[in-house]
Amino acid sequence: MINEVDGFPGLLVMEPKIFSDERGYFFESFRDETLISSGVKIDFVQDNESCSSKNVLRGLHFQRPPREQAKLVRAVNGSILDVVVDIRKNSPAFGKHFSVILSARNHKMLYIPAGFAHGFLSLEDNSVVTYKCSGYYNKESEVTLLWNDDGLNIEWGITEPLVSVKDRQGISFRNFNSPFLMPSND
Repeated sequence: MINEVDGFPGLLVMEPKIFSDERGYFFESFRDETLISSGVKIDFVQDNESCSSKNVLRGLHFQRPPREQAKLVRAVNGSILDVVVDIRKNSPAFGKHFSVILSARNHKMLYIPAGFAHGFLSLEDNSVVTYKCSGYYNKESEVTLLWNDDGLNIEWGITEPLVSVKDRQGISFRNFNSPFLMPSND
């Protein structure tokens, strides 16, 4: 099942059909036809994986055009609070955020189109997150928005997460001039 997040054009929460029995379970974690049926035609070129201790916060990251990335994110172990901020200037959700719990138990996935800043908080030790990217990582294009920016008002549920130096030095949203626009439907 795929649901577009209300008010965030192009952002999709995906819940795969799980086949389970006494042996365990099976599901398709990626099938391009599934995204195509939701209007998304994308080629993923890189897969990433991270493992985080409880209370580790990573983000809010994105890459500037022309190195922007769409992502398909899921937790294969543990659980995370996954958070995105719409940074597309012409979006009705510009500057707003959405969060969802992704876990190895609920098998939910989040499709994040280009034009969103992305981050997550690990809710358990050994939370393993995998994500497909539509573009290659490019250090020179990477930008970090400040995870605890007052203007974004994200409720992480924690006041003292474990955050990298890079993420502590992110830029504020009010000082950010977004290069992103939503794609036109021409």
